[in-house]
Amino acid sequence: MSPIKAFEFATATRIIFGAGKVAQVAEIAATMGQRILLVSSNSAAPIASQLEHQLGERGLTITRYTVSGEPDIPSIEGGVQAARYANCDMVIGIGGGSVIDAGKAIAGLLTNGGNVLDYVEVVGRGQPIQQPAAPYMAIPTTAGTGAEVTRNAVISIPEKQVKVSMRSPYLLPSIALIDPQLTYTMPSAVTASTGMDTLTQLIEAYTCNRTNPITDAITVTGLSNAVKALLETYEHGTPQARESMAYASLCSGLALANSGLGAVHGFAAVLGGNFPIPHGVCCAALLPYVTRGNIAALLARDPANEALVRYNRIALLLTGGQDPQQLPDALLHLSQALHIPRLSTYGVSADAVPELVSLSMQANSMKANPIALTADELAQILTAAL
Repeated sequence: MSPIKAFEFATATRIIFGAGKVAQVAEIAATMGQRILLVSSNSAAPIASQLEHQLGERGLTITRYTVSGEPDIPSIEGGVQAARYANCDMVIGIGGGSVIDAGKAIAGLLTNGGNVLDYVEVVGRGQPIQQPAAPYMAIPTTAGTGAEVTRNAVISIPEKQVKVSMRSPYLLPSIALIDPQLTYTMPSAVTASTGMDTLTQLIEAYTCNRTNPITDAITVTGLSNAVKALLETYEHGTPQARESMAYASLCSGLALANSGLGAVHGFAAVLGGNFPIPHGVCCAALLPYVTRGNIAALLARDPANEALVRYNRIALLLTGGQDPQQLPDALLHLSQALHIPRLSTYGVSADAVPELVSLSMQANSMKANPIALTADELAQILTAAL
């Protein structure tokens, strides 16, 4: 028997999953607060309006707040100001990963004071969050980021050309409510990019250098669902496939929050801060080439690394074979079938590669990659994805 290494596991206080579960939001919220900041995106406005009506019928006071695009310092601090003005004692976020993350940051700042730069990593002061966030219910409308069960809020800071995180166990939502029916109206392009984000997160969380037995079990079940359902969801959008992808997305969030990611997300943090690339598209464009680079580096420098065995298992799921070197091509074919644009579509050029590599090597996610990649290896990966 092999020894089990020490680990920790933390997630949302309560996870509710299932078709139609959104009908429980008002009943649950009434036990958590009386004055609610309801954060949503423009695309989630119709369901947010329905929730506002249901919450109002419970006698709760609602303040609506819209986040357009990825959360940045003004949008988060504007949400905090709106919540304080209305004396809100609870936050509900409904939308994609950006809205969920914005809600986390708002709930955290509401009880801790200060501003975003006090707490963000890399470009901020990185101060620890000292107090539990305000009660927060996260309701995703996409099957992609798993943000409803992660402990960080990703924030875009354009003036620094980066995306960075506020990160703390205190930012874990009180309630994560995942209703697959809320994903039925996702446009096909969003289905593709968010689905590839889910797949990337599962692969990186399963092969990174921070895995543990619980995240292993979660990533395996998540991968099994994602591999079977992603293309079906994109092409036909059947309820069963949508449900499988919502579950896979939840698994990816649970896993990455308690293990780590890798070079795909290391690159994505920098690329997303410098170019108008949707996060899921960025991950999808990079995943085949990062996987090829990682496998080649492992075979050359660390062939006994457990990550190679794990790439074998993923190859078996995706291709039916056990040759990890077949995996990158299979991932590339999947990305092409989902019509994922290449990075050059968004203005990324070969001239930018050296600086992007230099910045990416400092990214938090890069440190969890299964093997340390050289600057030359990273440049080859990024160039191949253009």
